Amino acid sequence: MTALSTPDDPIAAIATAPGRGAVGIVRVSGPRLMPLAQALCGRTLQARQATYLPFLDADGSPIDHGLALFFPAPHSYTGEDVLELQAHGGPVVLQLLLARCLQAGEKLLPGLRLARPGEFTERAFLNGKLDLAQAEAVADLIDASTAAAARSASRSLAGAFSARIQTLLQGLIQLRMLTEATLDFPEEEIDFLTQAGASGQLAALRQQLHDVLASAQQGALLREGIKVVIAGQPNAGKSSLLNALAGAELAIVTAQAGTTRDIVQQTIQIEGVPLHVLDTAGLRDSSDEAERIGIARAWQHIGQADAVLLLHDATRQADAAHAAEDARIAERIAADAPAAPLIHIWNKADALPPQETPALPPDALLISARTGQGLDALRQRLLRTAGWQTTAGESPIIARERHLAALRRTEQCLQAAHNWLHASPPAIDLLAEELRLTQQALGEITGEFTPDDLLGVIFSRFCIGK
Repeated sequence: MTALSTPDDPIAAIATAPGRGAVGIVRVSGPRLMPLAQALCGRTLQARQATYLPFLDADGSPIDHGLALFFPAPHSYTGEDVLELQAHGGPVVLQLLLARCLQAGEKLLPGLRLARPGEFTERAFLNGKLDLAQAEAVADLIDASTAAAARSASRSLAGAFSARIQTLLQGLIQLRMLTEATLDFPEEEIDFLTQAGASGQLAALRQQLHDVLASAQQGALLREGIKVVIAGQPNAGKSSLLNALAGAELAIVTAQAGTTRDIVQQTIQIEGVPLHVLDTAGLRDSSDEAERIGIARAWQHIGQADAVLLLHDATRQADAAHAAEDARIAERIAADAPAAPLIHIWNKADALPPQETPALPPDALLISARTGQGLDALRQRLLRTAGWQTTAGESPIIARERHLAALRRTEQCLQAAHNWLHASPPAIDLLAEELRLTQQALGEITGEFTPDDLLGVIFSRFCIGK
């Protein structure tokens, strides 16, 4: 577990991604950085002004020429003094600049060390520049796999998610003040709560929370996506379906059964929702050792799936033995992945005789991976299965599982508060306790009540330099 940084401990890191690029950035954060900046740049830097100059080695020779920017505290990303050196983006150049910063820091900035992953953003949180939800949105924006996810993360970074939580908290605090006040006058508490509209305030809070939770659940889909496994007997067209959904020839397709022996995965997006689609080995009894290993891995991924597409061969629906094997596979999928929706898909519609429409079970889909027939209906089914709801207006709140867990605890506490308020007689002391727990759950989202060990875990998952 990663510990939190010491507030006065200066840090430095390369802030751009590994590899070669046109521009690379070395970032330093800590107290009283100007002497270090003067040693590296050979002059005093003007606050928040880019200056083109040589970056100096210990002997005064230039390591590189680039832009230097100095942001004095508290008007910086971290809330501390921040120095950024924008150089050419070669790995060697950036490593030389970083080494020079650390070398100069031994004399001018004692304690200067390499930053841990996420430590710059961690300091922004600790110094009140960002709340925890905004800090997490920084990583979510960097990691966004779709344009919709990036837009939602950008809104959260700008404070949209935090603003909705603060609105809930303000209403909750008002209700808590009202409830706590009644505890001092027990003989009047029922009339006092009724006259103050406590029931209406609580109902309004629950509705606001419902809306926030619904938006956060949609945002969690944008951030995480769902894992979709394509399963079925050999030659049902699983690899062809993966290629059709991805729009690229990712998996080898042949008429020979058992071609796919290992997992082929591709992330696609439908209306901005990422779907991690896995093509698996055909499910059958096999004496081939490599194929048996592939089939075992297929069952392993089926057990971990958020949704399973069971592919049937529409040209073999009259084959009783084939149909019986499909039924056996469906039963095992239901047993191994009981929480994962199972979507039955009948493939090879293009190979059916003209005017022949197979009798499909309810909710089954008829498609052709070869021609694309039925793929749009399949995409929409996948969105519905994932729980995605297309809505007009602003984009959803990007959210993590811990946010959803805190919102669900909030929902439970408000339900309990409702029950105590409407008990006969009302249990005001228990109502007050549930409202306190509600505020604590909401405060965990923005970091007001978050324990240090959780903060260490959150920020350790950021990239170095951010």
